[in-house]
Amino acid sequence: MNSHANTLRVVQGNNSIEVYAKGLLTLALSKLPEKYELQEAAQNTSEERIVSLLMDNQLDVVWYATTNDLEERLQPIRIPIYRGLLGYRVMLIKKGTQSRFDGIKTLKDLQGLSLGQGRFWADTNVLTANNLNVVKVLKYEGLFYMLDGGRFDAFPRGAHEPWSEMQRYPNLALEVEQNLLLSYINPFYFFVNKSNTKLAADIERGLRIAIADGSFEEYFFNDSTVKDVMTKANLKNRTLIQLENPGLPQKTPVDDASLWFNPYNHDE
Repeated sequence: MNSHANTLRVVQGNNSIEVYAKGLLTLALSKLPEKYELQEAAQNTSEERIVSLLMDNQLDVVWYATTNDLEERLQPIRIPIYRGLLGYRVMLIKKGTQSRFDGIKTLKDLQGLSLGQGRFWADTNVLTANNLNVVKVLKYEGLFYMLDGGRFDAFPRGAHEPWSEMQRYPNLALEVEQNLLLSYINPFYFFVNKSNTKLAADIERGLRIAIADGSFEEYFFNDSTVKDVMTKANLKNRTLIQLENPGLPQKTPVDDASLWFNPYNHDE
């Protein structure tokens, strides 16, 4: 076996998801007798470009929120790397408008408000499929200014996102809505090339060992993004509004409780 046999090529980058995914992948592979090392081999560009690189065997592992399309083109390792946390949404609202949300308890109540989202985001499809009133915007930055300008009532964000975003837009009058938690099943997976069955099996084996020995959970709760959610989002005291995700692939392991984070079972 040559010395490069177990080099895994991944994308460059150090945003919170990239750092978390690479750290978790390293943890999982460290559980195996085979030796693997990660090499940052390509810049993180568009999802379409990265998927093409993986299909052309120029990358070995990528990580994305799953879709039917991705699962057809790539081999998913069906263990959600964020334990489903990215499917929980809290809402950014304009300062001073909390009273509009205080009476909302159900999906039907929420359908009376308008929500801002990116035009091409997967989340947008989920919200519209649940008959919510979605204002679709092309530019991510524009959503914050439009919310501040009262063009829609709320901007649903991943439970880890709104605090750093508010820091980036200090001149806008924004705050986090206090009572509601939107949720839909939205697993983030590692993906490999369809032909790379050994690597897929190895990553899955490593992740399952890390789940069984507690190191996956320890890694998850020590991540700065996850800590942000635990300390700031007050998930377990929010009213949960469950949304259907019509694009969820059929093979998603929704019934394996060991794979998913449940905020209502977690003692902070």
